[in-house]
Amino acid sequence: MASQHEVLQGTLDLLILKTLALQPMHGWGIAQRIQQVSNEVLQVNQGSLYPALHRLERKGWIAAEWGASENNRRAKFYLLTPLGREQLATEVDGWRRFTSAVDLILGTP
Repeated sequence: MASQHEVLQGTLDLLILKTLALQPMHGWGIAQRIQQVSNEVLQVNQGSLYPALHRLERKGWIAAEWGASENNRRAKFYLLTPLGREQLATEVDGWRRFTSAVDLILGTP
C-alpha cells in the first residue's frame, strides 16, 4: 500500500486550481478530490487547505460563494475565475518544465 504524503504549498495551489477547473467545490470536497484522484497518495490537511484557499481568493484566482453541501449544510463553495484559468495554464506549464528537469537528473547515471 502506498504511503500518504502531505502536499507542499506551491503544489497545493496548482492542485486546488486544477480541481476547481472541473467544478465549484467546498473545501472538504477539494481535499477529498485531491486525495481520491491521487489514489490516496496525496493528503491535504485543513491547516494548509484553508490558508491556501484564502490566498488564492486574495489573488483573484478563485472566488467564493455560500451554498448548501451534499448533506444540506451551509458551506463556502470555491470556483475558478478567468484569471485563475490563466494562472492554471501558467502553473501547469511551469510544473511540466520542472518535472522534466528532475526526470533528466534522475535519469542520469
